[in-house]
Amino acid sequence: MKRHRSEEFAPLMLVMSGQKENRLVKSLRDMAEALILAWPSDDGEEYMIAVKTCLDALYGDVSVKDARAALVRAAEEAGILVIGVIH
Repeated sequence: MKRHRSEEFAPLMLVMSGQKENRLVKSLRDMAEALILAWPSDDGEEYMIAVKTCLDALYGDVSVKDARAALVRAAEEAGILVIGVIH
């Protein structure tokens, strides 16, 4: 199984209303944790696609770039502000 390294993931900040802190996502693991532990709603179509794409990326079946794009679409669907982070 091909594992993706975290430096392949362009970091971003998720600004989630109702939470004390914003969530920095800088790896596929961070993405999975955000989707599963912190997401405000788990019934959106883009949310479901993002979860599947994240898992596929962890297994090396899709690119990290595609997983990140799926996360951004899911955030837009959920009304979560996404800020690109320069590293």
